[in-house]
Amino acid sequence: MAKPAPAAASRIIVGMSGGVDSSVAALLLRDAGHRVEGLFMKNWEEDDGTEYCTAREDLADAQRVCDRLGVPLHTANFAAEYWDNVFEQFLAEYRAGRTPNPDVLCNREIKFKVFLEYARLLGAERIATGHYARTRVRDGRFQLLRGVDPGKDQSYFLHAVPGAQLSQALFPLGDLQKEDVRQIAARAGFHNHAKKDSTGICFIGERRFRDFLATYIHSRPGPIVSVEGVTLAEHHGLAHYTQGQRQGLGIGGIRGADEAPWYVVDKDLARNALIVAQGPDHPALHHDWLVCEEPSWVDEAPALPWRGSARIRYRQHDQACRLSRRADGALLVSFEQPQRAITPGQSVCFYHGEVCLGGAVISSRGRYAAITSTRSAA
Repeated sequence: MAKPAPAAASRIIVGMSGGVDSSVAALLLRDAGHRVEGLFMKNWEEDDGTEYCTAREDLADAQRVCDRLGVPLHTANFAAEYWDNVFEQFLAEYRAGRTPNPDVLCNREIKFKVFLEYARLLGAERIATGHYARTRVRDGRFQLLRGVDPGKDQSYFLHAVPGAQLSQALFPLGDLQKEDVRQIAARAGFHNHAKKDSTGICFIGERRFRDFLATYIHSRPGPIVSVEGVTLAEHHGLAHYTQGQRQGLGIGGIRGADEAPWYVVDKDLARNALIVAQGPDHPALHHDWLVCEEPSWVDEAPALPWRGSARIRYRQHDQACRLSRRADGALLVSFEQPQRAITPGQSVCFYHGEVCLGGAVISSRGRYAAITSTRSAA
């Protein structure tokens, strides 16, 4: 069984979600000789009458694991902090026509800030989570590294957390494959060793997203328009769609058009129009560059212009790019190869080899051919 190799035993509080990853993280740390305690975070009030929030079940799973490990489990309610620091921004982004990534903000504001502060109040020397990521100090600089399992590496979701906070955390699963983690859990007799990984909104659970979003954002229907300017159907509200989306557009057979599927390629907020194009490789789905907000760097910012690689979504393969600052002060990421479905509101994450340097929220995107012909920028 793989074990972390700490210099000395310490009191560590593990963020317990009820899933297999945090369960095995706690097991490995306990077996390494640490004084381990668990903390289950409740970050959403279950007052909306839906059956989708699994907090009660997850808490019961976390308690069963901690009982088996013989370690105490604390509980804390961070719902107010989650609403103020994550969910309000989540809604604001959707209202602005963008598609946010709440997991990135949740890690920065809740898991490695509020949770860390609370754990310190409980007397913890360090915290730990079940993230698939690694950290190290090299030449006096703190670094965030990819997890060794390329299919589960979660450094993308951690890029906005300052190194000062990440340095207080342990990631026992960073050197493991997901299959190994499940096997460790099974050998330990954990009842949740085969529990399905959560794919829902960070801390909110898996629920019908359109119904959930409609509770907080007024949906204003409008036209679905092809890139050629032809009105094809009606959308349910721009917030319910994202770049590259194929399913749920409700576009039937169009006279004179082929049978290729339709994809979302843009949102026209001024007209409340959803812009679509046919075919998965339509040029309107691909862009050469993006403009991003000021990045969050795990350690120090690299000198610009900088060349390296980036991801514009979780589990994407690294894409060669150049980061520079334009004359107007905006940060420009230029890609060697056009990227499909660059999505404003999502994050671009920068890498140098196995090191995750940081990342930023995507503001806009475009094609160099369009800049040349229109003499306009983002």
